[in-house]
Amino acid sequence: MLYIVGTPIGNIKEITYRAIEVLNSVDLIAAEDTRRTAILLNEYGIKKPMISYQKFNERASSLKLVEILKSGQDVALVSDAGMPLISDPGHILIRELIENGIEHTVVGGPSACLDALILSGMDTSRFCMLGFLPEKKTECERLLSGFSSLKCTLIFYSSVHNVDKDLDALYNAFGARKAAIVREISKIYEQVVRGELGSMPEFVHKGEFAIVIEGAGEADFSDLSVEEHYNMYILKGMTKKDAIKQVALDRNVKKSDIYSAIVKGGSQYAI
Repeated sequence: MLYIVGTPIGNIKEITYRAIEVLNSVDLIAAEDTRRTAILLNEYGIKKPMISYQKFNERASSLKLVEILKSGQDVALVSDAGMPLISDPGHILIRELIENGIEHTVVGGPSACLDALILSGMDTSRFCMLGFLPEKKTECERLLSGFSSLKCTLIFYSSVHNVDKDLDALYNAFGARKAAIVREISKIYEQVVRGELGSMPEFVHKGEFAIVIEGAGEADFSDLSVEEHYNMYILKGMTKKDAIKQVALDRNVKKSDIYSAIVKGGSQYAI
């Protein structure tokens, strides 16, 4: 049996009794980073052999673990923090287990996306977790364009090396939507900064980040004319091009319609 075990994302005490019990009972622990997992195991007096299971060796390690599981041994899969498979390695292994008819189960635990969502103050009734943005600009733009009209809260992960670049990419894709940057969840220096994309307040550039953004159409602009709506963004410092793009997103219409209404004086048309 493979046990997919959630582990603390910050405070080392945030682990379930069942997780400790399972980690004590298995024959082997597959860890994304054996050094980080050793800290957790030492905290609870757990002494078990470990094997590396990370994105750079995921396929080879998956095949090895399948053979170990076929031999009758129990294995626990853990990531550096939080729930394996959620923006962490594990999917290839689960696919191999299903193809080989090997049992697996989940030992629930913390997940940074849910903690960030709740801390953000955004709508929690509907949300979409999109993980880390692609490194390549064109791939990033393509991904974000597919979610620009989604009417639910969006959650992204970011690293300290990419957070400013990611915030710029999100602003370019979504405009000045409400956003929250959640940093170092459940750790001593946990921080939540709330504002709007394009004009976020200063925050400490250390640790791991989650960026939570309001969905499309959540704000009510029905009392504003197109010109007033457009001028609202201009006063916030947007370029004319970005303001037109954002108004179009807010009203779920084509940019050309907003351009006609603003630039060509076609505001008599209902938009």
